[in-house]
Amino acid sequence: MKKPLAGALLSLLLTGAAVAPAVAAPNTQAAPAATAVAVNYAGTVALSNCSGSVVRAPASQPNDPALVLSNGHCLETGFPAAGEVVKDRPSSRSFSLLNASGSKVATLRASKIAYGTMTDTDVSIYQLTKTYAQIQSQYGITALTLNDVRPAQGSAIKVVSGYWKRIYSCNVDGFAYRLKEGDWTWKDSVRYTSSCNTIGGTSGSPVIDTTTGKVVAVNNTGNEDGARCTVNNPCEVDQSGNVTVRQGINYAQETYIIVPCIAPGNKIDLNRPGCLLPKP
Repeated sequence: MKKPLAGALLSLLLTGAAVAPAVAAPNTQAAPAATAVAVNYAGTVALSNCSGSVVRAPASQPNDPALVLSNGHCLETGFPAAGEVVKDRPSSRSFSLLNASGSKVATLRASKIAYGTMTDTDVSIYQLTKTYAQIQSQYGITALTLNDVRPAQGSAIKVVSGYWKRIYSCNVDGFAYRLKEGDWTWKDSVRYTSSCNTIGGTSGSPVIDTTTGKVVAVNNTGNEDGARCTVNNPCEVDQSGNVTVRQGINYAQETYIIVPCIAPGNKIDLNRPGCLLPKP
């Protein structure tokens, strides 16, 4: 995992400013390239030890209680065991809400852990005490939208860390059929190209497709030392059981699988049609 951080590190050495992505010039001999969305920090949050973002499903409504997305291994209760699912557990965890430039504009608070697991995926979803409309009205911040389709190989992405106020730019290099790290195994993980060299504290960062501006994954781990399938050194396992180790390469967990599980009112309903998230 991109380890949760217990305290401040050398943040001044590690922070970086957001850079608006370049837009390709039109080619008079071909159709113009798709214009990239300028990705910034608006809607991201800093947790005490990780990163995250205020997110909505495509069908979420303004008066629904807002949701914060992060990693299962960022839960204040500690890492869920393999096979464990946390559902509707009370929480009063706080989140620092950032604006476009990365400045803190508010402290948001959870009412509960709506969902959390490290089985098949590595996600936590907190329900907040404020609605999307209240956050928009009071702080001028709009939630990021979860994409409802699987990310495409080769697509340009940005990993936006609210903890470090740092934005990483790269592409989806491919997908790991299974990604194994210690006791945990994740399905169909996103593998980054090497320029997304994420560090501890970036856990839970939204992975944003620069064409749509939507969240396609949540950043969660990378192979640090070249070890095989150990904590902080995940390995890829293909359908035939072959193991590949990619030292220095980082990964994320797809979020389109969350969308079918979000019922009206932003309730996490694991029995909804199409919901494949693990059940307790």
